[in-house]
Amino acid sequence: MKTAIIGAGRRKNGIGQYIARYFHQNGAKVTAVLGTTEPSAQQAALSLASCGITAAAYTGFSEMIEKERPEAVVIASPVDTHYHYLKHCIDHGVHIFCEKPFVSIEDVAGDAVACLGPVFNKADRRNLKIAMNAQWPFSLPFYERLCGPVAPGENPDFFIQLAPSVSGKDMILDSVPHALSMLYKVFGSGDVAGLHILEHKKTKLMEITFDYVYSGGACRTIIELVHTLSQPRDFAYGFNNQIVHRIIDVKTYDIYFKYQDQTIDITDPLELSVRDFLSSVAKKRPPAMGEQMIINNMALLARIEQNYSTAEFIEE
Repeated sequence: MKTAIIGAGRRKNGIGQYIARYFHQNGAKVTAVLGTTEPSAQQAALSLASCGITAAAYTGFSEMIEKERPEAVVIASPVDTHYHYLKHCIDHGVHIFCEKPFVSIEDVAGDAVACLGPVFNKADRRNLKIAMNAQWPFSLPFYERLCGPVAPGENPDFFIQLAPSVSGKDMILDSVPHALSMLYKVFGSGDVAGLHILEHKKTKLMEITFDYVYSGGACRTIIELVHTLSQPRDFAYGFNNQIVHRIIDVKTYDIYFKYQDQTIDITDPLELSVRDFLSSVAKKRPPAMGEQMIINNMALLARIEQNYSTAEFIEE
């Protein structure tokens, strides 16, 4: 499958290069990259060459589509460009793998269905697949190897700790989609109740708590965000007080989950997310991180982000 990458050269927290590598390693042919300037596009193409990828560099979307004729496009550019590229990709008849958050809060404008429904309807009519890169749900089988099956049960709780490179309000858009995608994967479509946001100004720590209300009950949820610049960043999650911590070997980039005194190696969930998208196109099935998850994710993300104005702040 011929694939083009938008945003393969992002320097600030971008993962377009890693997505391109996994597309390449799993049988897709990455033929083009799109950058905002000629130097940035050339640099992005050069960075992919180290992964064995020969990609032409472009600064114009229409020119890239016309010359390369890709079957799929990866949108890994800044979030305020996502909606623009989504609509243009569908108009040009290409499948879409889009970074999170799927679109900006301004694009959603308080109504995710009104914003995204027409996008998915048009894609369905053209037999196009759209997936959001929400990779952590693909790690659940490894979590269950350590902690046992994840079952809703009675009065479930969920904890997730992330370390975004941004701070303040921007942490919500950067990291909360991960938590929401995990909740959707385990409990299905849901809503947010009892939302409370607490931010520690000095330590740049934010705690977001709410009940994720789904058809079978409610899951008490704690999202802990800690502004962090150093790599590798902390990441942990778990259900019902069974918390696994991610460990990264900085030399090999091998990834492990640790729970109490047990450690297992895991496949990078980003690669599993890419594989699922490629499979959905090949087998003409809905992607795991598809329409309903995306709309639910964006609707709740918008609500949480808009409630930041009511957050409780602690200065010390």
